[in-house]
Amino acid sequence: GGVITIGRVANHSYDAGLSVFLKTMAIISINLFLLNLLPVPVLDGGHLVFYGLEALKGSPVSMKKLEIAQQVGLMLLLLLMAFALFNDVSNLFSSQW
Repeated sequence: GGVITIGRVANHSYDAGLSVFLKTMAIISINLFLLNLLPVPVLDGGHLVFYGLEALKGSPVSMKKLEIAQQVGLMLLLLLMAFALFNDVSNLFSSQW
């Protein structure tokens, strides 16, 4: 889910008690950590891939290729965020009717 779902889950977990809330926040943090390690160029995992390529190749990846990869990665990430937000808003309105 997106930010709306995260907010709803946080609210429900807080209502269940501090212990449940902290566990929920820990799970969300771990999920974000793992998501950040995906090999998408904008994320940390993408940087690790480029560092690995540099180590194997013995020289840095060209700036042009790096820029293109970063732009593609950013677009993919923005599309994912837009999809998550759209999904959240759709679920929000469908659950209220």
